[in-house]
Amino acid sequence: MRNIKLTLAYDGTEFHGWQIQPGQPTIQGALTDVLGKLTQENLTVYGAGRTDAGVHALGQVAHFKTHAHLTAAEFQRAFNALLPAAIRVFAAEEVGPDFHARWQALAKIYHYRIFRGAVVPPFEWRYVLHDPFSLDVAAMAEAARLFEGDHDFTSFAASTGSEDDDRERTTVREIYRSEVTCNERGDVITYAVRGKSFLRYMVRKMVGTLLEVGRGRLSPSDLPGLFELRDRSRSGPTVPPCGLFLVSVEYPAPWEFR
Repeated sequence: MRNIKLTLAYDGTEFHGWQIQPGQPTIQGALTDVLGKLTQENLTVYGAGRTDAGVHALGQVAHFKTHAHLTAAEFQRAFNALLPAAIRVFAAEEVGPDFHARWQALAKIYHYRIFRGAVVPPFEWRYVLHDPFSLDVAAMAEAARLFEGDHDFTSFAASTGSEDDDRERTTVREIYRSEVTCNERGDVITYAVRGKSFLRYMVRKMVGTLLEVGRGRLSPSDLPGLFELRDRSRSGPTVPPCGLFLVSVEYPAPWEFR
């Protein structure tokens, strides 16, 4: 079988996340439907990250295995002709049989955007959290750096919905980079985080906590204690998904798969 890797972007506003859900529009579902028409095979499309409902992607990576003889370039053209306009395949390539979009990802980069101006431009509202109130951006930047390293992120993640799964899941994650920046005009704050994997709603809960720091309700010195508490009710709220983007996914060099 041939293994085809896709790099895609999507506006997640109208979708119920990546993963197929019966009766709901999803990114994986749209890709799978098109792939079935192209190959007449019952195939699975695997994504690097299962983005939640309303979350966007600039550089999601996926792969599928097929017996079809279409070239990678033909797959790309066909996907873009048949997919909804909110999903675009920017690159397609044939890769080795061992490549797996999820399991071989070394790191993912997410960005969360906060618009601080009084009025959100009409072309921005789908892609930012609007927060026009006073924020201590320097304190937020200081707190963001404290997320770096190995930590138990129980306080910064949502429940799986199952008490048994919550008890069994591993909640320690390593964050390679965590930073808050502001654009030159000062009207957009971007939170950038890079790590190997993330818990459910983890980035959105981290952003909610950083906003609490910016409002003075928490201080950077509170973060070590929040890690130790392992109590998600003590950290900031989970912010809406509209401002969150999966920016890119990193993989080993191709020869390292062999």
